Amino acid sequence: MFEKIRSYLASELDISEDEITRDTTFESLGVDSLDTVEMVMDLEQELGVELEIEEKIATVGELVDFVESKVD
Repeated sequence: MFEKIRSYLASELDISEDEITRDTTFESLGVDSLDTVEMVMDLEQELGVELEIEEKIATVGELVDFVESKVD
């Protein structure tokens, strides 16, 4: 799941995948809360699941863990 999300983020943000680790914060990527909502909506479509985020997700790893908990 990390690779899929990392690839998606790199494509959306026009950056190298190498710049994205599990510890990378969305703030450091220049992603705001509206961007996060849009990304989650895209992931919902791609994965065919509903992702209702009820807490703040600050890092790529937190997003990966959250998505994995909903997909499995």
